[in-house]
Amino acid sequence: MSSKTLGKTPEPKARPAEIVREYGPFPGAGDIAGVTHDGQRVWAAAGARLIAFDPASGETTRTLDCAGDAGTAFDGKHLYQIAEARIDKIDPATGKVVASIPAPGSGSDSGLTWAEGSLWVGQYRDRRIHQVDPKTGAIQRTIESNRFVTGVTWVDGQLWHGTWEGDDSEIRRVDPKSGAVLERLEMPPGTGVSGLESDGADLFYAGGGKSGKVRAVRRPKAA
Repeated sequence: MSSKTLGKTPEPKARPAEIVREYGPFPGAGDIAGVTHDGQRVWAAAGARLIAFDPASGETTRTLDCAGDAGTAFDGKHLYQIAEARIDKIDPATGKVVASIPAPGSGSDSGLTWAEGSLWVGQYRDRRIHQVDPKTGAIQRTIESNRFVTGVTWVDGQLWHGTWEGDDSEIRRVDPKSGAVLERLEMPPGTGVSGLESDGADLFYAGGGKSGKVRAVRRPKAA
């Protein structure tokens, strides 16, 4: 099942994103790709390792030697990490990969999040978000976007995704049925959004790509 973007509906005016705090760069870490939140710590994929840090202190609390070049997710027990053409299911206590499924984009995947018992996978240049069966990798439905899709997250029934083209980057809320853009938070020029995750409350954590940083961004209050 595919949900199409509504025709030529005007997009809402972008508001400046409120960056609350920056974390990193982290010692020994490269580009920041995926980002997730386990209820206490923020996890960031940094090439050959996953880094966990305390968002209150900014201190690194764990590192796992796991390949990760795109999105990261947490289901309440396990981490999920896109590594090229696959999604690894990882035990956060040991770093062991306990299962793997094919990624829907066969290597062109970007964001990743967990919601409603499913994985949600962004595809950058294809401008899509797929709902994926976490056991088989089968695509259950697809949401079209009108921008490149980087990080993806759900919070309070809202679907948000990052977009990054050149020096321009936004965090956008979209209608999960139609893909229509409902809200736009504009990041400062040159501040990219690679990964994206909500803390389940009033913050997003946005991966900053080659900057090696993770940025906490205020989530707007519901109107």
